[in-house]
Amino acid sequence: MIKVSRGCLGSEELVEVQSAFEYGYFGLASKVDEFEEALRDYLEASHVIATNTGTTALHLALDALGVGAGDEVIVPSLTFVASFQAISAAGAKPVSCEVLPDTLLMDMKDVENRLTAKTKAVMPVHYAGNPCDMNTLCKLKDAHGFHIVEDAAHAFGSTYNGNKIGGFGDIACFSFDSIKNITCGEGGAIVCNDESLDRLLRTKRLLGMEREAQTSESWKERGWMYDVVSQGFRYHMSNINAAIGLAQLRKADRFIARRREICKTYDEAFQGTSGIKRLSINYSVVAPHIYVIRVLEGRRDALSQFLKNKDIETGVAYIPNHFHSFYREEGLVLPETEKAFEEILSLPLHFEISDEDLQCVIDSVSEFMAN
Repeated sequence: MIKVSRGCLGSEELVEVQSAFEYGYFGLASKVDEFEEALRDYLEASHVIATNTGTTALHLALDALGVGAGDEVIVPSLTFVASFQAISAAGAKPVSCEVLPDTLLMDMKDVENRLTAKTKAVMPVHYAGNPCDMNTLCKLKDAHGFHIVEDAAHAFGSTYNGNKIGGFGDIACFSFDSIKNITCGEGGAIVCNDESLDRLLRTKRLLGMEREAQTSESWKERGWMYDVVSQGFRYHMSNINAAIGLAQLRKADRFIARRREICKTYDEAFQGTSGIKRLSINYSVVAPHIYVIRVLEGRRDALSQFLKNKDIETGVAYIPNHFHSFYREEGLVLPETEKAFEEILSLPLHFEISDEDLQCVIDSVSEFMAN
């Protein structure tokens, strides 16, 4: 089967993991520090806090910003449920908003219409790695005083106005799960530019404890005492996951370059294909996580089945969250989101797709659309 997505690990990751094994402590230790420093350099960011998942990164960020019961967080309904779960886990209410049809990014006009006195934060989702209109969102923030928490799970390596996502703004959260642009096996990170927020996030990441992480250099100086100063969580990244991430980060530019090449090949192949609409994405600045087409005239499911019969896996990203029982709101209708859900289909995109397999996908889609 030609997989729709997959992680790409090799001998370099095994070398790093072997080093973590030999150290003998597998929790929050020196590899995590090294990974955070490497991420800071790559993103040109001030502070990076590594977490065990992208979901916990979002929850931790919201909690540290004081988002809680009675607050509202505006978020596009067309996102993975992790975005919504992080908001509800913080005790706040996710407020579903619309997306733009050409990009499937957050519709800023709809965001503005949904702002209330209860809006504590807005969570833009950089869908498929394509950055949202952050200039407009920042202007809204200045006018209304909410926090911005970027869900950048798809966007590691993407840039906006010449800066890498995560290298500017209030706070951004990444995911490094097994199918993202780089993987730690499982993991995430919070990026911010505020030193006091960085300290709070680090404290909350490890059960509200104030104590330095154990490293090979510091253990002799550190005693056994610690203090618990706030509500916290067990959200830290493990040394083993950080070791994988270190090796992956050294490959990031190569991974991204191949992903861009695949997406451009798809775009060229499907340009002018009747019944297919491509998303509007500038791959010179976007590090794509998924490649999504809109299949028109109600043919999406038939195309998906046709490709499955040819051993080509596809996906649908995502079921709108206002369709889920837990987040359903009586009377809420999001026409653009709901129409998109009927049409979107993710085609195979990962570093290890061969040119032959890529051409097989293109030929198969073209064959179906021609009939």
